[in-house]
Amino acid sequence: MNSSVLAQLVLLLLLIASVLSWAMIFVKWRMLKRARRQAVVFEDRFWSGANLSQLYEGVRAQTQRGGLEGIFAAGFREYLRLQRPNQETVPNFVIDAAQRSMRVASSREEDELGRWLSFLATVGSVSPYVGLFGTVWGIMHAFMALGNVQQASLAMVAPGIAEALIATAMGLFAAIPAVVAYNRFADELERLMTRYDNFQDEFLALLQRQLVMN
Repeated sequence: MNSSVLAQLVLLLLLIASVLSWAMIFVKWRMLKRARRQAVVFEDRFWSGANLSQLYEGVRAQTQRGGLEGIFAAGFREYLRLQRPNQETVPNFVIDAAQRSMRVASSREEDELGRWLSFLATVGSVSPYVGLFGTVWGIMHAFMALGNVQQASLAMVAPGIAEALIATAMGLFAAIPAVVAYNRFADELERLMTRYDNFQDEFLALLQRQLVMN
């Protein structure tokens, strides 16, 4: 509380960044956990032998759908749209169209799940430098206090040194959780997108077999 105004601003900025990063960590943790759970549940339904048309109608009736459900709905909707009665369809054209639709839906899911991850990366990379700035200012403030006296003492430099150490600690306090969370969430997001890509390949193979059989 007795530090300089600039040091207090630095500490306040780091405190705000820390609070926001922890809030974002909690939100992202819940979002990715829900996405993983929904993927497992939908894959169990998909591979249980359910009729694709009935499964699509059930997914379409939901008010909110995302993840694998949204990807499946986008691909199967395009598949049904190109299945015109009494007209010959080109299998490769149908598969390519369904693949493009699912790729767009998957890209939207990735954007949604990866939103604000860059904020965590920014907090993790910038906070130590902001704390270092506060450290440099505190040390400079301590040396400035020595310049106006004839005889130096520990009591004169202690406030500036303490101010510098607090700024360093606050920078690390804000940066370390953000870096750990960003690496963890980025890895989970990559695994989830790989799962989405594998599902798309398997689903397209299934649609292709149905086209050949028809």
